[in-house]
Amino acid sequence: MAKRNTFSEDEIYDEKFDINQVKRLFHYVKPYRTQIALIAILMLSSSGLSMLIPTFFMKVMDDCIPMGMAGMKPILGYVAAILLITVYGMISLKLKIRYMSRIGQNIVHEIRSDIFNHLQELPFSYYDERPHGKIQVRVVNYVNNLSDLLSNGIINTITDLCNLFFIVGFMIAINGKLTLLCMCGLPVLVFVVVLIKRKQHKSWQIQSNKQSNLNAYIAESINGVRVTQSFVREEENIDIFNGLSRSYRKAWMRAVRYNFLMSPMVDIISNITTAFIYVLGIQWMFQPDSGITVGVLVAFTAYISRFWNPINTLASFYNSLLTAISYLERIFETIDEPVDVKDREDAVPMPPIRGEVEFQDVTFSYEPGVEILQHVNLTFSYEDGVEILKKVSFKAKKGQTVAIVGPTGAGKSTIVNLISRFYDVDSGKVLIDGIDISGVTLKSLRSQMGIMMQDSFIFSGTIMDNIRYGNQDATDEEVIEAAKVVCAHDFIMEMENGYQTAVNERGSRLSAGQRQLISFARALLACPNILIMDEATSSIDTETEILLQKGLNRLLEGRTSFIIAHRLSTIKNADEILYVDKGGIVERGNHEELMAKRGEYYRLQMAQKS
Repeated sequence: MAKRNTFSEDEIYDEKFDINQVKRLFHYVKPYRTQIALIAILMLSSSGLSMLIPTFFMKVMDDCIPMGMAGMKPILGYVAAILLITVYGMISLKLKIRYMSRIGQNIVHEIRSDIFNHLQELPFSYYDERPHGKIQVRVVNYVNNLSDLLSNGIINTITDLCNLFFIVGFMIAINGKLTLLCMCGLPVLVFVVVLIKRKQHKSWQIQSNKQSNLNAYIAESINGVRVTQSFVREEENIDIFNGLSRSYRKAWMRAVRYNFLMSPMVDIISNITTAFIYVLGIQWMFQPDSGITVGVLVAFTAYISRFWNPINTLASFYNSLLTAISYLERIFETIDEPVDVKDREDAVPMPPIRGEVEFQDVTFSYEPGVEILQHVNLTFSYEDGVEILKKVSFKAKKGQTVAIVGPTGAGKSTIVNLISRFYDVDSGKVLIDGIDISGVTLKSLRSQMGIMMQDSFIFSGTIMDNIRYGNQDATDEEVIEAAKVVCAHDFIMEMENGYQTAVNERGSRLSAGQRQLISFARALLACPNILIMDEATSSIDTETEILLQKGLNRLLEGRTSFIIAHRLSTIKNADEILYVDKGGIVERGNHEELMAKRGEYYRLQMAQKS
């Protein structure tokens, strides 16, 4: 995916028709090849039998009708055969729809699962670089657009291709001269397909870009609706939305215009060919030894209609395929996105963590163009891949509480993100208990950590579910005890259903402080060996913070803890305070030592008191 940070910029795409995308799609189809083959055989038998019907009409007109009443018995036989063929066709069609719909939806589910599973593994940097709406549209809309192709397109293409051979065989058997006349329209159709193929593919790529932009803006607008209404930006946002929607509509109309060229061209060629066959066929019918009778002409025109119907269906499939490829490019691009932060081949499980953390000459920079959301919702863009940390070294002993302070954008959150290995360092090492964390499995590392961020994310569900999120094995009693320790129990019990109260996505029913208290309870319940609190008390009022301090002391007890805080009153009791600025640690020491130095930390304290 192109690294775009706004909804107004199109993603980069490859203009070439890439058949490899189709080959990859058939990797998902392969497990169902036996079922598809059986359905294809069923449909081919139905189609093959239906091909006999025009021949029956020819026999009735040329042989039975001239016999008078004596021809009624064979006519009734043909009618019975036609009825049986029709019933068999109906049953075959019903089975095809049922089983191919199931197969198609299974494949759609597998593709969507692969994307979602891969998204779970991608590092923070992937999400830092991209609007989330453009990611979401790939998981939902683009995969959904493959549904019809998989449910109907594959089997229809197989049967229609075979039908063409059946039809041509019957037509040649009836009259070779008329068959050649029917084929004259095919070169024209091939010329049209070649002419519009590239423009059609490009138009669908543009359409997918515009759909992605629109979806990105809708997602952003929904997430930011409170800010929008606070600053009375509704009209401006509607104008932006309408502009994006018009661009999408224009791209869609251009794309379907090329699609709709195919079907009329097939109809025009079919009608012209049929007209020529009627004109020439009737003239040849009166010629001796032409072999053309009224029955032959009627049967042949019926086969002409059947000949062009599968071609029309194949043209529609070709349109669907071109459309699907524009979506497949985006889908497989997401699946192919490299997982920069992953387990090495020789990675081993992290032993039980004691809690000693050490940075050895750590240097780190975000990729060029990455935008990182820092505290207070400010956005900083590192266009040239600026180094955020430069040869940073420090050591936290087991059970110590380390506070990290400094100006916004100095790299405080980066330090704690590197401890959890949400990013990999450019150079240097991050050691826990003397073990380089780049050599251990991510699951074994992160499962022993507790992380609380300023934006305490609350999932849709009950309060009980949200607290238990980090420890699914915890009992209800353990959940309640954790909530009591962090002073969340009282406000939870005041809600209509207590711990079973349902909360909305992102916890919109809860105040920011309540969300953070739930986050504290979640972290306590997980019993982490290393605790990281990134502005975790920023939304808690002073009175609640005083009540919470006892719970915090219990939470920090026996654990190595890293606390990022702008409110310096929360870190005075830290064993060591690191003042981070300009890519490094400018000052370090406890509160009394740093105040005595009268340096950056001292000035920060004085600024907050004034």
